[in-house]
This record gives sequence, structure tokens and C-alpha cells, in this order.
Amino acid sequence: MFTDMKEALEAEALELTPIGSSQSTAASLVVAHHARDKDDLADLLGALGLPCAEDDLVRLLPHLTTPDTPTTGDPMPATAYTATAASMLKNGDSPDHVRETLGLSESELAEALQHTDQDAPTQDTDATQAAALSTDTPVDSDGIEALLSWAKNHPAAVIRNKAARIRSDLYELTARRETDDAQREAEERVAKLKAELEQAQETLRAVKAGGRPTAPTVVTPAPAASTKRSKEQLAAIRTWARANGHQVADKGNPAKAVMDAYDAAHRATNLVEAS
Repeated sequence: MFTDMKEALEAEALELTPIGSSQSTAASLVVAHHARDKDDLADLLGALGLPCAEDDLVRLLPHLTTPDTPTTGDPMPATAYTATAASMLKNGDSPDHVRETLGLSESELAEALQHTDQDAPTQDTDATQAAALSTDTPVDSDGIEALLSWAKNHPAAVIRNKAARIRSDLYELTARRETDDAQREAEERVAKLKAELEQAQETLRAVKAGGRPTAPTVVTPAPAASTKRSKEQLAAIRTWARANGHQVADKGNPAKAVMDAYDAAHRATNLVEAS
């Protein structure tokens, strides 16, 4: 109390500077260190005129002091980070997002999931699932689809997310296999066409080589293209063509290129014998 009215009037005339955001944050942290639980924190912040919205409370929860035996309000979780993680999980955040945001360990995330009635991913369950998938008996496509359908409707978000990732990987592998199969078929077709092209070029070279006599030697003239060949000659041509890698039918006249190659080969043989 002021003993002099003059001092009281002077104090009342002083201008108060509004606190800044940094001062408000510092004051909120001090209050959080002295609060028992979330409800107590909200009451203290409201009484002091400090921000006490839900986002402000969530941000301050990690700074709460955890008492061994709370006397008022709801009991606090093992750690304030667990309470924050549980609150985020109840709001619909995925476990992976919560763990990455708060930097939680596997055990802390498991504890937070317990407060939200969700199944936590543990090493035992992961090992059991891995053992089930690595059995000697292969799982058929129907079994895989049934397993993914079960995981898709699982109450634990971590199982549902894992099923979504596995299904995405399966789609990617299926598309990759189709691409590889198409590429292999195209390569086989190109190789076949190259072999046919080389064979045709070889036939063309043989025809060109046979059409240029090197010396005026008297040889047995080859039958003209328009001359009708006997059955014996056609059979001999087919036999020679098959022996030299040409494809011919069992009946009828062989292709003109095959007959020209046959004539060129026998013309070259006659030239060698004559020389």
C-alpha cells in the first residue's frame, strides 16, 4: 500500500508495456514447469492471461513436471512426450509422423499407442510376421491378397500403413516384370530379324558372285529361270537349300532367291572342276 496519495497517483499514471511473444513464451514455460497436469496448466495460463488454446497446451505438455502421485486432475502418463504423442495419435496423426515429429523411441511410441488403444509395432510381432512370411511353403496369390485384405482392415494404423506400402510395392514389381518381358520379346525379335537379314545378305552375295564369270571357260549352262525344272531337280534344290540353312517347303517350287543361290553355287563348282 502506498502511504502517500501522491505516490499512488504517480504509480497509476505509469504506462505499462504489453508483453511480447518471447516474454509470453517464457512465462508460459515457467507456468508449465509448475503445473501438475494439462487441466492445471490450462487454468494457470487462463488466470495469468497467457495463451491457453489447445495448440498452446500441446506445445507446453513436454515441459510439465511429472509428479509421482498426482493429487488432482487426471494422472499424467509416464512422460510428457508420451502424452503429447497420444494426443497427436488421437487427432489422426500416423505413428510414423508422430515418432518423427517428437523424436520418440520405439518404446515411447508403443507406450503412447497403448494410451490410444492401438497395437504398437514390437520386435516380437515383427519377428513373428517375418517368420510367417519366410516359411518354406510359398504363399500363393490368393493367400497374399487375403493377407493384405486382413491388414487393410486392421485396427492398428501401423498395420494398415504397412499393407498399403506392400500393395504399392507389388504393383511396382508387376509393372516392372511386364516391362522386362516386353523388352525381352523385342530383343528376341530383333535378334531373329538380324539373323534373317544376314542370311539374305549372304544369299545376295552368292548370287552376285555367281553372276560374274571370271574366265571364258566352257561349262555346262545352268537352266534358265524360265525353264521348267524336273521333280528330281526340285528335290535336289530343296535338299541343298536345307543343308545350307534355307527354309523351303516340302512341295512346290522353292523361292527364286533359293534357286538362284543353288545355280550360283553349282556354277562355281563347275568352274572349279573345269580349272
